[in-house]
Amino acid sequence: MIENTKILIIEDEIKTVNFISMALRAKGYKVTSAQTGQSGILSFCTSNPDIVLMGLGLPDTDGMKVLEEIRRVSDIPIMIISSRKGENDIVNALDAGANDYMTKPFNMNELLARVRVLERYISTAPSAKTESVLKFDGLIIDTEKRRVYLDGNDIHLTPLEYKLLVILAINPGKVITHHQISKDVWGYREGSDAKSIRVCMASLRKKINDNNETPKYIFTEIGVGYRFIDK
Repeated sequence: MIENTKILIIEDEIKTVNFISMALRAKGYKVTSAQTGQSGILSFCTSNPDIVLMGLGLPDTDGMKVLEEIRRVSDIPIMIISSRKGENDIVNALDAGANDYMTKPFNMNELLARVRVLERYISTAPSAKTESVLKFDGLIIDTEKRRVYLDGNDIHLTPLEYKLLVILAINPGKVITHHQISKDVWGYREGSDAKSIRVCMASLRKKINDNNETPKYIFTEIGVGYRFIDK
């Protein structure tokens, strides 16, 4: 094992996540997890993992879309762990950029062996990193350092404000619904605390000098959610 290897698990089956996490941590790996596609992309951007293990049947989107989103910005080793056993499913995932594919149910010793193979990609890969600095006309978000700058000034955000800003910024031009924000920022599985979102959004906008009437970065889609300015 490479020292301090960080692994992100994107999987909605809690039992599977706990099973894999326990085995990986026992071997000294650092593990984080996400149960939806959106929260998985958010965790990928904020936790800077070395390896991603992910399922395809995510509750909010197909895992193939998450795979494609990650591959747009990173060559990080990715292994699919899925109950889909069809040849086309496996071939499509590998063609889309997955490094490996395991079908459920699986043997944990085999999974650990495959993770060790993925670590070889880390040690031999170029030093190029995931795009960790997002720039939007005076607003800079450094997801690796978890810092935000506006016109060169360091902006202090609360953890919730930071998560809200990042989930919007990593999806420029895309409408993020209240329900998605509720799940990926607050962690709610069902329902949406609209008041909490409005209060957090108002505070965030004030800190980045974004006027609701004449927005520069965050646009309100009435009754639906919010959209971040496209690059």
